[in-house]
Amino acid sequence: MTGRFDGRVALVTGAGSGIGAACAGRLAAEGACVGVLDLRAASARSTAAAIRARGGTATALTCDVSDEKQVEEAVATLVASFGRVDVLHSNAAALDYEVYGRDRELDGLDVAVWDRTMEVNLRGAMLMVKHTIPAMPDGGAIVLTSSVSALVGDLVHAAYGASKSALIGFTRYVATMYGSRGIRCNAVAPALVMTPAAQHTLSPEQLADKAAERLLPWPCTVEDVANLVAFLASDESRCVTGQTLVIDSGTLAHRPQHAIQRWRDAR
Repeated sequence: MTGRFDGRVALVTGAGSGIGAACAGRLAAEGACVGVLDLRAASARSTAAAIRARGGTATALTCDVSDEKQVEEAVATLVASFGRVDVLHSNAAALDYEVYGRDRELDGLDVAVWDRTMEVNLRGAMLMVKHTIPAMPDGGAIVLTSSVSALVGDLVHAAYGASKSALIGFTRYVATMYGSRGIRCNAVAPALVMTPAAQHTLSPEQLADKAAERLLPWPCTVEDVANLVAFLASDESRCVTGQTLVIDSGTLAHRPQHAIQRWRDAR
């Protein structure tokens, strides 16, 4: 690795598994001291231990990102250990069955599902930015995880899509407010990422549908997303701010005929 983050401190939320764990690992592999933050204490400790086993520096933090006091305390703990924050990757999202799994058609949507989605996905990102920016005295890089669900409609998951759409607007506001202080803010918008959880949850038919919509013969992996996040967090992207970069193997670059046919069949 190139050591792009030698001497820098990174904070990654939702880092107990999936994209967050991969991004935390990538930043640590390139020299960053990483705060591994997750709602699940055991998962945060597992990711941090894996980083240390590979020779990196990481500390586990437990926090509900929708709770301001917990966020403030988690950031303060990281700063007490390492002095500051240079990189924030706000990746935490409400993806458990009780929230994401119940985010179905609007006419039957439980308002509590909508509210919890916004609390974690949107308010959580805002709180992380709010309490991390004061710890960035020499500038820094913020990367938010949005989604292709922010850019297109679907038959389900309106709460999730709306929260991720709001993150794109929030990205521009943070970039505008703090650019003069050398703080950049960008977002990544992945399509389906082939995590173990995705492969376990989706049916063979659903996986085939996703494959039919891609232009490239391979899906996105957590390592692909980590590559993009690391680029946006590094000095290599020092003139990039306020942007949302789609990573989707070409899914949104064309008219998805397969999905359109399924929509017609369902009418």
